[in-house]
Amino acid sequence: MHNTDTRAPVSTDEPVNLEWPRVHLKRGKPHSLVQQIVAAISQMIAQRELPIGNKMPSVRELAKCNGVSTFTVVESYDRLVSSGLLASRRGSGYFVARNEVPVPQQQLVFQATPTAIDALTPDLYTGVSGALPVGAGWLPPEWYGEATILEAVRHAMKIPANRLRGYGHPLGFPSLRQHMAATLSDKLYTVEPDQILLTHGATHAFDLILRTLTKPGDRVFVEDPSYSNLLSLIRYHGCEPVGIPRNDAGLDMEFLAQQLKLNPPKLMIVNTVLQNPLGTSLSQAQAHRLLGLAEQYDFWLVEDDIYRELAMPGEASLAAMDGLHRVIRVGSFSKTLSPVFRVGSISASNTLLPELARIKMLAGLTTSEINERAVYHAISARHYRHMLERLVVQLDAGRERLIEKLAEVGMTPIARPRGGMFVSAGWAGVGPGASDDGWNGKLVADMALQAGILLSPNEFFMLRKPESIWFRFNVAYADTPLLYRFLQSIRP
Repeated sequence: MHNTDTRAPVSTDEPVNLEWPRVHLKRGKPHSLVQQIVAAISQMIAQRELPIGNKMPSVRELAKCNGVSTFTVVESYDRLVSSGLLASRRGSGYFVARNEVPVPQQQLVFQATPTAIDALTPDLYTGVSGALPVGAGWLPPEWYGEATILEAVRHAMKIPANRLRGYGHPLGFPSLRQHMAATLSDKLYTVEPDQILLTHGATHAFDLILRTLTKPGDRVFVEDPSYSNLLSLIRYHGCEPVGIPRNDAGLDMEFLAQQLKLNPPKLMIVNTVLQNPLGTSLSQAQAHRLLGLAEQYDFWLVEDDIYRELAMPGEASLAAMDGLHRVIRVGSFSKTLSPVFRVGSISASNTLLPELARIKMLAGLTTSEINERAVYHAISARHYRHMLERLVVQLDAGRERLIEKLAEVGMTPIARPRGGMFVSAGWAGVGPGASDDGWNGKLVADMALQAGILLSPNEFFMLRKPESIWFRFNVAYADTPLLYRFLQSIRP
């Protein structure tokens, strides 16, 4: 959702209810007009300025009074109805239904001004915030190659008329799966198109795998630190995430072996190459040992491989070593094209993939063929490989520059990245680096948000209690004086 109302306000040829107070709206940032209207009405209801049963202004009245579009008001009213504060009566309008304003954790988005940040803060994913997205997980469009993306979208919109009927193939757009199978077979491992299932991004892929292979109470091993959304997703499915420490040297294999002896998991999710948030890769030796342990203790290995195209050739690949017998590979195009496409993939054995496809259809039918067509046109274009090469060079240069800049404010990487888009760095010792002096990464991130900077602190990624404070920095957004002035101001 955009922070500005780009639609023209409705005309003023109809009388306005002047008794309704204008909502004080700040256009542009940091929150959308819808969020501000919802927050203002919620406050009026909570303070009994709008009693139960009170009829709300019509959509057109509220739109005119505040100079916004009717679409903005409709969405605001819909949110208030969903929260139970308003009720909609067909033909009569909207009425106040209750005066206790619910304040769940996720309702931070409705606040008029930003005050706190958590791992599911929408601004970290939407890309529409006015704050500098230093902690975000995507690259600017100009880094991907805007022309490539827009040309792919134009091609995708030329979809044949006969493809406008039905929901599309359950596994996803056949041409994209065929291209992916040929590319993977050439570079990593032999795979057939019918062993590839397209998804709404990598998170959707993880969700389908958890739905298919786990039940509430199962243990799921993850790296610690690891992808923040994944930890929440595992808990959502009623499973117990067990963190296996990962650092500059890779996985703590001895700790993993101990945990396996205590209680093996149903599956383990591993970010083999350019791990998020550390940017490190497993060695060939560690990958081989991990496969051996999976065989010994009989659990699935889910390889999070979404950064593969940003890595150097020859990095370890669990799927290549295993041949998709015990390994399930998750891929995505959000890091090399754009997250807006929402196209991910699962590669799995011929015995497992049909069940994954069945669960996909049960949970949400097929994925978007238009998005998949756009991705197909982009990655099959002649210049796609050259675009990737330029992107890697740009990331390498930006990463080295970032590490130098962080050193100037006393911060060092907690692991030396082997490539990719992230550098995780922090302090050690006293002040903001100490874990027992009242400081923590979440507190610093809240301070940064007030300064117009979105940070991702270590608490987002960890199951263990952090021993120091560090943040995941996005190479593409960190080269700005605003960030370093803030970091210098809180430097221990």
